Amino acid sequence: MKIFEGNLSAEGKRFGIVASRFNEFLTKNLLDGAIDCLKRHGTRDQDIDVVWVPGSFEIGFAARKMSTMKKYDAIICLGVILRGATPHFEYVAGQVTRLLGQINSEGIVPVVYGIIIADNIEQATERAGTKMGNKGWSAALSAIEMANINQILK
Repeated sequence: MKIFEGNLSAEGKRFGIVASRFNEFLTKNLLDGAIDCLKRHGTRDQDIDVVWVPGSFEIGFAARKMSTMKKYDAIICLGVILRGATPHFEYVAGQVTRLLGQINSEGIVPVVYGIIIADNIEQATERAGTKMGNKGWSAALSAIEMANINQILK
């Protein structure tokens, strides 16, 4: 039996990050967490590219474009979608989740889901760097591991 596992070294790896400007006061915390994680695991500043998009719905477009560039070892997608008074929340959350899953399943480059979907601002704040940790950090850690797994499986 062979077992394949990725390690947590980001040395020599390039990462693309797509961040939603909508709810930027929270997404900025996710971005800071992701960059901190990448750097603590060996990524150099010049090996991290950040693309800001208007909202979470647009994350998929940028992630797909970046996945075809053959420049990145993994792509990290960051955003915050908060429930509102209309069904808009369900449509955006469902579509971005579906599209990122589709891009990831194409197997070109790992695409990591670092999007907070929450009922209210308190829940989102907890996941963007307070009680529940920082989803940006954990997404970056997953990206490092997946980049290494992708390298092993080539």
